Amino acid sequence: MMQLTLPDGVTLVFGGSGGLGRAVAADFARAGGDVAICYRSKQSVAEATVAELRALGVRASAHQVDVRDETAVDRVIAEVIAEYGQIRTLVWGAGPVVDQITLADTAPDRYRQSIEVETLGMFTAVHAVLPHLREHGGGAVIHLGSAGDRWWPRLDGLSVLPKAANEALVRGIAKEEGRHNIRANSVLVGVVEAGMFLELKAAGVVDAAWEAEARRMVPMKRWGTAADIGAACVFLASEQAGYITGQQLSVSGGFGI
Repeated sequence: MMQLTLPDGVTLVFGGSGGLGRAVAADFARAGGDVAICYRSKQSVAEATVAELRALGVRASAHQVDVRDETAVDRVIAEVIAEYGQIRTLVWGAGPVVDQITLADTAPDRYRQSIEVETLGMFTAVHAVLPHLREHGGGAVIHLGSAGDRWWPRLDGLSVLPKAANEALVRGIAKEEGRHNIRANSVLVGVVEAGMFLELKAAGVVDAAWEAEARRMVPMKRWGTAADIGAACVFLASEQAGYITGQQLSVSGGFGI
């Protein structure tokens, strides 16, 4: 079994109080890496997550930030650097639970909100951390994208469209920053039993008929887990993946192939 080795430095997880973000943070901690998580409003969840991470034997902290606020993002980056000395990996998993509606029924202001959080937010975070990564010999940027980038999922445009712009950003970082030993990759998330899927299911938006139809299109005939996503992120951040950049790793059970 291959043993993954994380480079020195903290992993910074935006969206670390969400279902997927918490799982990703935990997998980095299990791999022996320190973790700083960012959250917007779920303070109690963020604090509980930090306690769980510290129980795994690593340093961990939580930082409140609205990613739409450039000054606040700069402040958080500075806080994390001051506390840990070096950021080595940035994982972008921030984003709201979105309505499942057609594009025709999507009001422009609702779309603007998704763009401001997921797309402009990621750009702002990456822009703030790139000078630090350059100065310290490189690092990794990992985007939690959508398997819908490969095969359009009906009614999920508010999630897929903002993330599609981030896919272009990932490729741009890979091409422009590779000479600084900065890598960028995406983990394309399929239907996983965590995060937005569970919230939509609890709200009754996802019903048995939807699940049956979706499962029919997944060759592996099961939903993914948060651990599947976390394992992919840890791999892409590891020294063993040090020559992989500009790629999409689809963790979707074969959805869209």
